[in-house]
Amino acid sequence: MTPWRATTRRAATAALLAAGLLVSARAQVLPLPPRPPDAPGGAALAQALLPLDRAAREARLATEFARGNVPAFLRQLVPLRLANVVAGVTNVATLHVTPDYLAVGSDTDFIYTPLTAATAQRLADLTGCLLPTRQLVRAIHTAAPVRLIPAPLPPGPAMTTLPVFLAHQQSVDRQRRATLADHPPGTLIAGHKKDVVLAATLATNVGKVAIFGWQQPDGHAIQPLYAGHAARWVDYSHGIRFIQAAAEINGQPAALPAALADPALAGLFSDEGPLRATRYPTNLPPATAAADPEPWSEWSAGAFGERDLEYAVEPEITVHLNLPAGFRPAQPLEFVCFALPNGNTIAQTMGHALRPGEDWHFNIQHLAAQTRFVRDHRPDRAVVVAYLAADGLSWPAWRRRHADRPERPAELVAQLRALFPNPSAGLTLAAHSGGGAFVFGCLDAPDGPPAAVTRLAFLDANYAYTTERHLGRLTAWLRAAPDHELRLLAYDDASALLHGTNFVSAAGGTWGRSHQMLADLAPAFPFHAQTNADFENYSALAGRITFQLRANPGREILHTVQVERNGFIHCLLAGTVAENQDYRYYGPRAYTNWISAAPAP
Repeated sequence: MTPWRATTRRAATAALLAAGLLVSARAQVLPLPPRPPDAPGGAALAQALLPLDRAAREARLATEFARGNVPAFLRQLVPLRLANVVAGVTNVATLHVTPDYLAVGSDTDFIYTPLTAATAQRLADLTGCLLPTRQLVRAIHTAAPVRLIPAPLPPGPAMTTLPVFLAHQQSVDRQRRATLADHPPGTLIAGHKKDVVLAATLATNVGKVAIFGWQQPDGHAIQPLYAGHAARWVDYSHGIRFIQAAAEINGQPAALPAALADPALAGLFSDEGPLRATRYPTNLPPATAAADPEPWSEWSAGAFGERDLEYAVEPEITVHLNLPAGFRPAQPLEFVCFALPNGNTIAQTMGHALRPGEDWHFNIQHLAAQTRFVRDHRPDRAVVVAYLAADGLSWPAWRRRHADRPERPAELVAQLRALFPNPSAGLTLAAHSGGGAFVFGCLDAPDGPPAAVTRLAFLDANYAYTTERHLGRLTAWLRAAPDHELRLLAYDDASALLHGTNFVSAAGGTWGRSHQMLADLAPAFPFHAQTNADFENYSALAGRITFQLRANPGREILHTVQVERNGFIHCLLAGTVAENQDYRYYGPRAYTNWISAAPAP
């Protein structure tokens, strides 16, 4: 694990409190190790970096920064004082910022380090810092005693390469040398780079980087706020400046991330109002083949020839994408968004062959193996799965914390689907357990679920259903297109016992919620019922709606067993030509040969 591992906003604030860094008057130095005696200077490091590709270059720069190969003048932060008046009330704040853009090396031999937003965020997390907003970039430029003149180089493919980075630094160094007599290193300087910034658009534009600045001495910015580049974009003009997360606001210690999200205080720091996204994901999101000539460069090689990529969409949501072997973006596609069950990690949900002493959770769902079975039985389609995990491993808790963001689940699905611009693709929203809260969140969205959704699949996951909130939207969605399907699997949890006691009410568990859904939908969609000793089976709309409800005469807890016994396979294959081929829902595991020996990367 890298030393600059990202934390969530809450964890970062807690860490600042624990470390006593929420007192800005005493927190004025970047918390880095002393510069090692054997650390290379900028010139030597540049030679070592020249043969490396971008990913390797950034890894080396991040390592050098983390081990303290940073000029002394860059460590000492500079105070930045701000004030505004809102509704007749004056607010004042003191922040501390790096005096120059991020660099590695010594005071007399250093190189600037343009970085992707993900790497910049890792290093900001390491030092308890944030990246600036557009308003803060302007305030820094106004306060800077040294305002260098932007020196753009001709655009072209080479602008992302180290030789051009170094060529641009030479022009900056020439200007800076002329000011050193009056303004030694450590003086606040600005104007010579564009800033990688925080911006309101980052809350909805997953996988983008926002840049602003390159100001003339009069403050006019050559680069207006722009978030059109993919997050992996970095060129010679980008500068990384840190703002310490520990602030002082109206005479009291405060955490800058919380202030940026506070409508009453955000205006001190942001001209876009409160910001929902106060940090970048620390893993690069995927690029489409059209946007990236090496679309798999950030993906890990997985089991059975698959490709995997896991990244933080925002501080409290992580996505793990899994592609089949030989994936081609143009082939027919089935895109599945699976919201994780409560208390299970992504690795546990995907599963692998259990080894001695390992947590039993790795052997109870096996969605990765079940997906491989589906792929083998649907060779006409590329099945792509996005595993969606909420911070705290609970989507119901995430929704309660973010009740002010009802649009976010549907918005996230639409953004993920857009990564694969294939108009022939189907889109399934699936969930087990508390993950159903995410699926219902898509139904609850102000504009309803994304238009591309063709299947809703609940694996004992419909606890959140209510007649008042969901019947109308669910009915409208089922009627909206002839390929819309609803697949629901549940069991009689009302009869189940835990230590001899019922643990859900007759109405509140998935058994009760499923029968309520049936009663609600029946007037619009007459059901055909078929019941035996094991199942209550209901279907409507010529098989586009199916409910399969497992009896529970033994009063067992079958919540996860339904998934383990081919539940996910059935959710994806029900209604297709491959339904019940080589498997049976609630039969023996049909996917044993597809279980990987090791966890997904």
